[in-house]
Amino acid sequence: MAYVHAPRALELNIADRLLSTIEGFKAFRARRAAYNRVYDELALLTERELADIGIARSQIAEIARQEAAKI
Repeated sequence: MAYVHAPRALELNIADRLLSTIEGFKAFRARRAAYNRVYDELALLTERELADIGIARSQIAEIARQEAAKI
């Protein structure tokens, strides 16, 4: 009977996984902060101010998502 030992090509240790998780969480928080900042700023504008810059109130969430995705 023959046994084959094939080591994994890429094996991350626990510290690497933890660091990766932390970095992912930091990136998520940065994107969420950007979303909240843009959303809050646009939500404070009046209908007239929004019309002046060519934005409908229904577009605010999508614009905030697009800005957050740039981070």
